[in-house]
Amino acid sequence: MGRKREPDRNFDRGGRSFYFFDFDDNIAFLSTPIFVFHKKTGEPLALSSGEYAQFKNSIGEYGKYANYEFIYGPDGSFQSFRDKNIRFYKRLFGETEDFEKDIENALSYPDFDWKGPSWNCFYHAVFNKRPISLITARGHRPSTIVRGVQRFVDHGFLPNTPNYLSLFPVSNEETQMSLTGSYEEGVDVARLKQLAIRKSVEQAFEKYGENPYHRFGMSDDDPQNLELIIEEMASLKKELPQNSFFVISTHGGSMVKREIFSDHTIDSVIPDRAEQLSLL
Repeated sequence: MGRKREPDRNFDRGGRSFYFFDFDDNIAFLSTPIFVFHKKTGEPLALSSGEYAQFKNSIGEYGKYANYEFIYGPDGSFQSFRDKNIRFYKRLFGETEDFEKDIENALSYPDFDWKGPSWNCFYHAVFNKRPISLITARGHRPSTIVRGVQRFVDHGFLPNTPNYLSLFPVSNEETQMSLTGSYEEGVDVARLKQLAIRKSVEQAFEKYGENPYHRFGMSDDDPQNLELIIEEMASLKKELPQNSFFVISTHGGSMVKREIFSDHTIDSVIPDRAEQLSLL
């Protein structure tokens, strides 16, 4: 017999379980490069997302990348994390954005090479049609994110298209405008993610109604993001004490679930990724 769909944790009381996900190094590992540029020669150097996460605070300041710097703009450090604005006729002939290409490339390898620490949780949420928000530092259009994720469906790694609640690629100009009313290159991604979390909770209530039994959880791997995600969840808990809020840290390959309260958290270490299935 096939796997059976499971109802939301508080389904009998009208509650829904809302899953918010960071994408890179959390749902999946992709080979999308981040470029730093030599301060004197302008020579680009490609970093993986993991290297970027490890060294981003020291680049241009000290250590092995002291002589390099970030450059913003279409041909800058994050050029592969934004769309190339491919013309429609080129799409007809199969040309795709980098995000789609990177997912296709990842899927050519064994799945243990590209599945991130939150993949099982993501699969569970998709399979059970939980409302899902993708909140990512990428700057692609939301439609590009949808097409990229659809590749997992097309190749049989996901059973169906996700039940999207919201899509917030927070470095995208239109997305950032919707969150802050303005656009600026290099704005603190963690702060933008805070705004996206709050907006996603608001959209959850708009679409599914206000209910004290709704539960919200966000998974991310970046320590700086996690710090501000916890801060935002605590603020939301203070405003909405009847609802439950969780943060799942996947930093360094570990798995820590935190239930968020206005003034403290309750942490539980998850030893096996499979145990994520019932996190929310």
